[in-house]
Amino acid sequence: MADQIQLTSKSGPARNIPRKLIVTGVVAGLLLVVAVLAPAMFTARSIQNMLVQLGPLGVVAMGQAFVILVRGLDLSVATVMATAAVISASFGSEPSALLLVVPTVIVVSGGIGLINGLLITKRNIEPFLCTLAMLIVVQGIRSAITRGAPLGDTPQFIRDLGRGMIWDIVPINTVLLLGLGIASAFVLQRVIVGRQVYLVGSNEQAARLVGINTDRITISCYVFCSIFAGIAGMVLAGYLNQVDNWVGKGYELDSIVAAVIGGVALTGGVGGTIGALLGAAVLVLLSNFILQLGIPIHFQLIMKGVVVICAVAIYARRKDMR
Repeated sequence: MADQIQLTSKSGPARNIPRKLIVTGVVAGLLLVVAVLAPAMFTARSIQNMLVQLGPLGVVAMGQAFVILVRGLDLSVATVMATAAVISASFGSEPSALLLVVPTVIVVSGGIGLINGLLITKRNIEPFLCTLAMLIVVQGIRSAITRGAPLGDTPQFIRDLGRGMIWDIVPINTVLLLGLGIASAFVLQRVIVGRQVYLVGSNEQAARLVGINTDRITISCYVFCSIFAGIAGMVLAGYLNQVDNWVGKGYELDSIVAAVIGGVALTGGVGGTIGALLGAAVLVLLSNFILQLGIPIHFQLIMKGVVVICAVAIYARRKDMR
């Protein structure tokens, strides 16, 4: 099976090396421009702040990459993040709450992803409509339970996860981000399931012909995406040091844009989680750069929209040239 997948899938990690190098080059070029025009961004404090901001976005962007790889899309990540944040404040602030918060977030988040995956694969609902509907449903359930005003304090562990530092130098959420990045990249590049993800995304019919359970792979990607969003929600709740029903708003768009910037093709089967992480870094860097230059914040929305349009156009052109 491994040999068949290697021979059949042409869109796996090996083919993405040039794309990753391009993204890395873009990041390096952007850093050079920022160093010239806004050198204040390279103080130790500014770099720490940007790394802290990168934590939740990087995690949810890597999760989004999983579903985009199988030609999907998950707009429910924002409500999953908000739900995880509310759960983080639901068990009190005692240290023992950690034993309840983390498993509950993973189970609830994974359950939402499982439902998304089942509806998309077994009922053939379009990912956009399915995950949009899930966003609305979960948001309604969460608001009904909390009555629009979540109460409680997040445990110290969650606050440390969002803002804490190791030896006052490295943000804790950066360590978590790198750990998840390495683990997810290893799965996609070195484990047979990862090769199957690429094959399902690039040619679902061929994947079926070589005996791959395409529905199971797709469902797994949605589960991974939601779990990553749940983890990102805990990180964001700790970073903001507050919990409400709108935590994570806007991350559904930002995670897609970050993945696209990082070379994850919306047509599926191309890219990876490390690219999505680099894309998230570009977004954080650009956001802070825009603020440093005093450019209106609304320009960020224009920039994100243009990036998505250009990326779709480029991928469509490449597909026509094959």
